[in-house]
Amino acid sequence: MRTRSIALSSVAAATALLGVAGTAAADSSTPAPSASASASAKTRTGDGAQALCKRAPKIDKRLHRALHRLQGKAGVRGSVARLEKRVEKAKAAGHTEIATFLNHKLAHRKSLIPTLQQRQKDLAKVATWCRSHQNTTSS
Repeated sequence: MRTRSIALSSVAAATALLGVAGTAAADSSTPAPSASASASAKTRTGDGAQALCKRAPKIDKRLHRALHRLQGKAGVRGSVARLEKRVEKAKAAGHTEIATFLNHKLAHRKSLIPTLQQRQKDLAKVATWCRSHQNTTSS
């Protein structure tokens, strides 16, 4: 363990020294960036719209699967109905601590449904925006 920490600290020290030397060398040899270069750098630090538009179909599938699972019948693993059944069985068996734990889990799982439904609605609006701005996104 001691050898690992010594190795990590020496790597960190070497990196710091190289970083300072590299910055000094860059300051002396390169001119200041022009206004157009800084403007192009700013466009690259956008809101990630292009990446989100690309991932939207996969996100939609994942949200649909999660909602389908949560709203499933008692035989579906991860469904609210199945967890409700487990809570009832724990109460019937007199396992109050287990029932309390499962009840809290059930409350959380029930709260996920409206959240995921809202995300689905928001994602539908994003997908509409992506379709309308398909040609205007910069690469």
